[in-house]
Amino acid sequence: MSSTRNYFTNYMGRTDDKPLYKMAHYAGVYDNKLGPWMGKKVNFLEIGVFKGGSLRMWRDFFAPDSKLTFMDIDPNCKSLEIPGTNVRIGDQSNVPFLLETAQEGGPFDIIVDDGSHMCDHQIVSFQTLWPHLKNGGLYIVEDVHSSYWPGFMGGYRAPGSFIEFAKDLIDRMHSWYTEDDAGFPLHQMARELGSISFHDSLIFFQKELKQP
Repeated sequence: MSSTRNYFTNYMGRTDDKPLYKMAHYAGVYDNKLGPWMGKKVNFLEIGVFKGGSLRMWRDFFAPDSKLTFMDIDPNCKSLEIPGTNVRIGDQSNVPFLLETAQEGGPFDIIVDDGSHMCDHQIVSFQTLWPHLKNGGLYIVEDVHSSYWPGFMGGYRAPGSFIEFAKDLIDRMHSWYTEDDAGFPLHQMARELGSISFHDSLIFFQKELKQP
């Protein structure tokens, strides 16, 4: 197994019978951000299976007894399961399905959204699954450049884009410090969101529960 410094970078350079579709620069970000999680026992969820290339990447990164759940809308993805993984078939915009998945596989330490990249799907998935993320856990949304594409319900500063949703959470995280209770009231996310890290096409949210 590669060191924590370059596990993802090295993995992206390998060949495999199941293609892995992630932007090349994600590897360095993951090496830096996820190093402390390497070899740990986790409950993990990734939205989006496609050709199945990421299943082995995540399985080999975490401890062998981890609980690894993957979801995709394509029924053919069920056949891409490998030992140590569970692929569930359903729509990431379907709240009952998301809740059922969280009940079965959660609460999660890490959630990665590499699904449809539709802004409304990203938002509903975040809103539904965030309560099922453990304290100290990470919620990662990939390919947020779709927030600038009208075909994905985005556009530059489009109110319904995931990027604008994430920007709003920056304010909510700081609502502890409000002096305008009517216009900017204390938001629940101030008690739950510890940090937001923006990278090219990639956002990390860390959960950090705080006393009221």
